[in-house]
Amino acid sequence: MATPSNKYPADTEAMHNTIRRSTHAASNEAAHEPKRELKHGRVSERMRSSEPDPDPSAYASGDTGESGGHFWSEVLSYIKILVLAAVIAFLCNTFIIVNAEVPTGSMRDTIMEQDRLIGFRLSYKFSAPQRGDIIIFKFPDDETETYVKRIIGLPGDMIEIMPDGDGVVHVYVNGQILDEPYIREPMAAVSDYQRYIVPEGHYFAMGDNRNSSLDSRYWDNKYIARDKILAKAVFKYYKEFKILK
Repeated sequence: MATPSNKYPADTEAMHNTIRRSTHAASNEAAHEPKRELKHGRVSERMRSSEPDPDPSAYASGDTGESGGHFWSEVLSYIKILVLAAVIAFLCNTFIIVNAEVPTGSMRDTIMEQDRLIGFRLSYKFSAPQRGDIIIFKFPDDETETYVKRIIGLPGDMIEIMPDGDGVVHVYVNGQILDEPYIREPMAAVSDYQRYIVPEGHYFAMGDNRNSSLDSRYWDNKYIARDKILAKAVFKYYKEFKILK
């Protein structure tokens, strides 16, 4: 009878030795792996990149510069607008319009005290002033003052102020009674006959409030030279808006 072989027990022992060596090697490998710590579901800082974070001040300084540049750009834009507006206003007041306030009631009821009005400087650049126009002009007796009156007499006209057959005082132009729908009350009686011949290049002017107006009837220099007329009054805008005629 043959003797049983020892092959299997020897193989089993060898297998156990191999398992032990494998387990030991695995343990050693695990011991040399970098350690991980889990904090609130994230890998801890020791496992993060070793590269330093960018300097936050770099971003801050960049933002401040951009914001500052935008601010000064806005300021410069506003300054340009204000300067442009000032230049336009200056040019308009010098060459195009006259902005005037009337302090007296000599033009009532067409223009009241403290009314503000606009005159157009270009009105007489290409045409002559007409009878009935309301004009803004330099006062002939003192050119530092500016007056507002209505043109009654044109160059060469004969102006007469006298009562009619019923005693009502009228203005006559070249022998004809002047139609004046803007007059609210008749002129007071005159003590003497008044007659004026308007020289060439000049105008005779009166206020609509005939009984309370210092005008051509009373000035030392009774006539307005054309080059002293600043503008034709076009409308008033304060205390109410009204087209002047």
